[in-house]
Amino acid sequence: MSQYRHGNAARDAHILTLRAIVAVLLLLTGGMWWGWKSAPEDLTVHNPPDLRSGSTRKWWEVPPSTVYAFTLYIWQHLNRWPANGEADYKRNLHAYSAYLTPGCQVFLDNDYKARQRRQELQGRVRGMYEIPGRGFRDDAVTIMDRDHWVVTLDLAIDEHYAGTPVRDVYVRYPIRVVRADVAPEHNPWGLQLDCFADTPQRLSVPRSGDGDGKADNAGSTEE
Repeated sequence: MSQYRHGNAARDAHILTLRAIVAVLLLLTGGMWWGWKSAPEDLTVHNPPDLRSGSTRKWWEVPPSTVYAFTLYIWQHLNRWPANGEADYKRNLHAYSAYLTPGCQVFLDNDYKARQRRQELQGRVRGMYEIPGRGFRDDAVTIMDRDHWVVTLDLAIDEHYAGTPVRDVYVRYPIRVVRADVAPEHNPWGLQLDCFADTPQRLSVPRSGDGDGKADNAGSTEE
């Protein structure tokens, strides 16, 4: 009899062990399911433009070249008035609002209203271009921390009114950029402009384009 009792006890202990293992496996399966369910469906990875030598990076790192390209692209398009600045500037502020921080949106809205009061927009055509030889470089992007940068854009501004050139200047724009992974369906870059980090400065650049050029610190700002 004792042999049978010991056999039954061993069997019951084995069954209890199997039940405990099943319970642990269920918990692990539930945890893995929750991790899979809560994982993001899309993951943006920023790669440098030249991949011939390969690239290894953490997925959350944004290369300075990407930050620069984003800033140049959005700032150029905000300031492109192909037909009439009064209509084009307002349309751009709405079209690119997802790429601007709320504070920058308010700043540029006020800039639009101020220009409108001064009658600087009606019939004005504007283009903004990268100065040849003054594109992306190591000192063009200052990394403040993982989520904040300051980008220096050296741009040429070309404005016309009724077909007559009214402005042709070079300006240096120091622009803040922040990480903003808030609406990837509207902003796939995951970045936003936070307007000026400092006062824009007029540049003195030789027309031949072979000089480095210097910032005019006499207090002139781009308006």
